Amino acid sequence: MILNGRFLSRSVRLLLATVFCAVFICASPAQESKLSPEKRTQMEAAVANFMASTHVPGLSVAVIENGEYEWGSGFGLADAENNAPASEHTLFRLGSISKSLTATAAMELWERGQLDLDAPVQKYCPAFPQKQWPITTRQVMGHLAGIRHYKGNSQDDPEIGNTRHFENQIQAGLDFFKNDALLSEPGRQFHYSTQGYTLVGCVIEGASGAKYVDFVRQNVFVPAGMKQTQVDNHFTIIPYRTRFYQKTESGTVENADFLDSSYKIPGGGWLSSAEDMARFEVAIMNDKLIKRGTRDLMWTPQKLTDGSKNNYALGWETGDEAGMMAVGHTGGQQGTSTAFLFAPAKRDGVVVLTNMEGIRVRDLAVEILQVLVGTTVSAPKK
Repeated sequence: MILNGRFLSRSVRLLLATVFCAVFICASPAQESKLSPEKRTQMEAAVANFMASTHVPGLSVAVIENGEYEWGSGFGLADAENNAPASEHTLFRLGSISKSLTATAAMELWERGQLDLDAPVQKYCPAFPQKQWPITTRQVMGHLAGIRHYKGNSQDDPEIGNTRHFENQIQAGLDFFKNDALLSEPGRQFHYSTQGYTLVGCVIEGASGAKYVDFVRQNVFVPAGMKQTQVDNHFTIIPYRTRFYQKTESGTVENADFLDSSYKIPGGGWLSSAEDMARFEVAIMNDKLIKRGTRDLMWTPQKLTDGSKNNYALGWETGDEAGMMAVGHTGGQQGTSTAFLFAPAKRDGVVVLTNMEGIRVRDLAVEILQVLVGTTVSAPKK
């Protein structure tokens, strides 16, 4: 490309193409929207500004208003090499948003009387060894069980950058950490743990008698109308799956490092679209998956044994500033940054999914939710 007689670098060309797509031509045709034109204009402006400042190649947004799916659309590119536009149907890695899906499945079992949240996890998952203290599913779901997260903070960690594919997903995930000592006595400290949600997946299997993936699909995705959501399997041909990107320290956009997430499906291994996640929000808000009382329990922040404040509930982050409660979750891993938020009192919600890692998507989700509810809303906090 030549501009004013000068050649532009590949990274600059990609940035210009992405911003142009976000603002002008690459916003995908969405379903007929019930959202007011004024709100949609504000949201699209927020997306354009966000993409211009972050250099995210592709992004999808969906919103619910008064408990109904109102609008969804894609911006920029799902595949920068082939100029394939993103849409509300584009499939992104959910990252840790997967925990909220898993938690909802676990609460369905609790509601049916098949899962005792306060029984030792070994009742349902005998493959997890006894520790120096008993551990309950409630503690694991609230990240209060003392189970570790990743060992390091770089892609060199064998779990963060795993490249092996596992067919026996739950057992393989347990094998990474099941013999490690607990970081603290359960209930005393908050230790965020993706590994812990593999244990929750094992508990779901033991309580339900079904494979984790099958149970979640039949009891969460099918009744919610989430027709696209599926496991992030590298070897499977999956229509609408985005490519995954990262940004170098110099700002160059490049393909993300390889990841096989087959060992951590419950805590960070699902693919979904903005439209599907909005349908999940609708199902939760309209009590199609679990009863209102069960939902309220799932959204209740857990307390430490010393009574100190904790903003994490059971698989959901919470916030309560500015006089309005917000719940949801964020996610991030190779090639993705994601966020979804509810304002339960308004029955409004937003989903933002991107195909670049290390981006504060939560900020955009909060801004869009503020447009929806017309007030200041605090983002859920870990």
